[in-house]
Amino acid sequence: MFQSRAAARRVQTLRSCKRPSLSRPVLNNREITTYPRRSSAVATAHASGSSIYTDDAQHLHPDDLHTDDLPITSQDANQVAVGWDTRTWSRFHNIWLRDHCRCPKCFHPITKQRLFNTFEIPKDLTPLHVDAKPGGLQVTWPSKEPHVSVYPWSWLQLNSYDPPLNRKQESNEKILWGSKIQQSPPTVAYEEVMNDNNHGLYKWLTNVHKFGFSFVSGVPATTEATEELALRIGFIRETQYGKFWDFTSDLAKGDTAYTTLALGAHTDNTYFTDPCGLQLFHLLSHTHGTGGATLLVDGFYAASLMRELHPSAYRLLSEVPVPAHAAGDAGSLYATGEGYPVLTHTGQGELVQVRWNNDDRSVMRGLSADVVEEWYEAIRLWNKCLTSPDSEYWVQLQPGTAVVVDNHRVLHGRSAFTGKRRMCGAYIGVDEYKSKLAVLREQFSNSSTGQGDGLEEQGGKSSGEKERDVWHPLL
Repeated sequence: MFQSRAAARRVQTLRSCKRPSLSRPVLNNREITTYPRRSSAVATAHASGSSIYTDDAQHLHPDDLHTDDLPITSQDANQVAVGWDTRTWSRFHNIWLRDHCRCPKCFHPITKQRLFNTFEIPKDLTPLHVDAKPGGLQVTWPSKEPHVSVYPWSWLQLNSYDPPLNRKQESNEKILWGSKIQQSPPTVAYEEVMNDNNHGLYKWLTNVHKFGFSFVSGVPATTEATEELALRIGFIRETQYGKFWDFTSDLAKGDTAYTTLALGAHTDNTYFTDPCGLQLFHLLSHTHGTGGATLLVDGFYAASLMRELHPSAYRLLSEVPVPAHAAGDAGSLYATGEGYPVLTHTGQGELVQVRWNNDDRSVMRGLSADVVEEWYEAIRLWNKCLTSPDSEYWVQLQPGTAVVVDNHRVLHGRSAFTGKRRMCGAYIGVDEYKSKLAVLREQFSNSSTGQGDGLEEQGGKSSGEKERDVWHPLL
């Protein structure tokens, strides 16, 4: 909560008694030191350790700010500066601001697509006026008919790039785990997931996001029910194995999954440029035999051990491309050519994908002679991390319990078995999964407060229907 205006003014008065007379900031000076000339609600929020953008507020409501409770703005020929407090400023290039105008003429309010022609922006574009308003930064652009853009304050802070501010790292929501996860594995009931209110579906996918996998209990032991379960997330991705699988160990496909052999911890589709995102399994029956326990390993947890204990090996796993292939069926031949590293990161260094299937690995012809031995030592250490008793979670699946795994994070395998074991399941694309989760977050993440879900009521819409805000944080 912001302090009262009176309290903010008392703080400002004390400051003004001690401060020297300072001019407006010079934008090309990266160390701007100046003080607001008006009390700033944003500065108060910063001083108390809070942010003007939170998950509970899409953007500051104009009623929350008064004329004298606004960030400070300044401009030069190339940039506009916004002062959040006495030490924190964000700078935005004129061309960037003009490109991100989201008035109805520049950004379609329904389709959420850009209408303005970015390539018509003059290189020397300079605003006519820049004003701090309760609704946000108001910029008046020169044109035949002067164009006015308004950018919500919280949207500017969330998208500040010079410098980046308050960037919430998705990785902080990940929960790394080892074998002790067996004490309380993430689970949701089938009836909850299939309920039309979507609460159970949101819980299920949130489990997957945090842990990389989740069980669903009480699933009818039929292919029909299992397929309906998969379709709750998104459309099923068809591959060379078909659309929805229903298979036994009969080598109907040229893959060791269709045998009774043990399978080490691996991710699927290492031979695809875009490996499937989610993989759903459901054991329908296992008769006249034993074995076939399911193995799950958190690849992010294993990678964290590698990074801490063997940083040089971790670097090699992040840099050396590993080629892979799927060639067991005469009618298909998948190969990645040079391949991809075992560990993939964002530009900021965050681990986002694990690709590992030693059985599908092709010839390592791209290795430099001086790193051959180092690379083999790196995968040996990697394998030790994956096969450590601390990393392996073994579970004997039973008919009625399905499991979905994030194929970009969690490796799976199984022990050898005897008898007839019937399994069904499906692949779902990573983009479909992330889209569904994002929509459910809009619906439920702030349901307890009724605030800031990135959706707004629109006239003419039936009760419960909302239109996505043009300032939604993901747009």
